[in-house]
Amino acid sequence: MEKRILGIILSLLGIIGLIYAGVSFMNGDSGTRNIKSIVIFGLLGAIFFVAGIGLIKSTKDKET
Repeated sequence: MEKRILGIILSLLGIIGLIYAGVSFMNGDSGTRNIKSIVIFGLLGAIFFVAGIGLIKSTKDKET
């Protein structure tokens, strides 16, 4: 059960990171700092999201 909760938390963090990267991308400013933050938040968001989904899928329920 703990792994599944951790997977949900990682997935939520990944979604938040991807949304933040998308909002930063849509806001405009084409400075170097903005591009770096979009790439960093996008990559971290994608990694967290994929790791969380993988953890949720690989965890099996125990039958009692």
